[in-house]
Amino acid sequence: MSGEWYCVSGGNSEGPFTLEALRARIAELDGDDTLIFGPGLSSWIAARHVPAVTQETTVTSMPPPPSGRRADEIDYQLHGDDMQFVEVELDPDEMAVAEAGAMMYMTSGIEMNTHFGDPSAGEQGLLGKVFSAGKRMLTGESLFMTTFTGKGPGKQRVAFAAPYPGKIIPMDLAQLGGELLCQKDSFLCTARGVEVGIAFTKRFGAGLFGGEGFILQRLSGDGVSFVHAGGTLKQLDLAAGEELKVDTGCIVAMQPSVEYDIKFVGGFKNTLFGGEGLFFARLTGPGKVWLQSLPFSRLANRMISASVGGRKKGEGSVLGGLGGLLDGDND
Repeated sequence: MSGEWYCVSGGNSEGPFTLEALRARIAELDGDDTLIFGPGLSSWIAARHVPAVTQETTVTSMPPPPSGRRADEIDYQLHGDDMQFVEVELDPDEMAVAEAGAMMYMTSGIEMNTHFGDPSAGEQGLLGKVFSAGKRMLTGESLFMTTFTGKGPGKQRVAFAAPYPGKIIPMDLAQLGGELLCQKDSFLCTARGVEVGIAFTKRFGAGLFGGEGFILQRLSGDGVSFVHAGGTLKQLDLAAGEELKVDTGCIVAMQPSVEYDIKFVGGFKNTLFGGEGLFFARLTGPGKVWLQSLPFSRLANRMISASVGGRKKGEGSVLGGLGGLLDGDND
């Protein structure tokens, strides 16, 4: 696998490297954050998943996945168009993990249990469970998660419904470098073995004005997870150094190699009358990004406006309110 190789760590792209030079560089980087791209690869992927790179390289910061942490290989089928649900098939002792309240239906051979914190985090004492639940509380999610385990003979089925109109996106973490960052209310369900944690935005400004706060959800593992996007979904693959300006509420998920920051809209008329708020998000590649056309906050604002007698006066301008001016969700 000769040719030019590239790597990303901490949002910075490096390369091109020869294979030997790449191995040497990886030894100096944090393996959990290092993504690579090169001959034979269709997208950026964690270095530990590429045998040609890890061969003859001993890196203590890039251990193999811990034993017992490999995710269940579940089968699934998506139903519907704009009001979707996902039906998951479970073999005996296979398990799906979901947000509390996401279940639509299940067959009689499914065993349902409610857990305090993240049930995929392995064996934990009381303190560990409290810490896991506390991290979920920071993202605005329930302290509890629900597991569904196949206990009957043969395949059993459990379905999870989208919370509002949009698309359910299956994310195979094994093909995405083993990690994905998503907005705090987009996670729907996953296979057992995928850990649902938190990630702090790297820049103060992104957390303060980015519309999603300081905290994103981190999905890590090698199984299939499902996230929900409002409205219509758009997937983009940003090249190294390529920038994209996005409404802060329209970001659904991104690979950790994508650098996330906020930028001032600029211009007097744009700021006061543009209706897009004071800030937008700036995403810098490399990596994949998933966007939604209808953030839930925008949908909720429209419903609230209708319920109090129609469209807000002055909406889309400085008269529309300071809150809408800051977060950009004036629509």
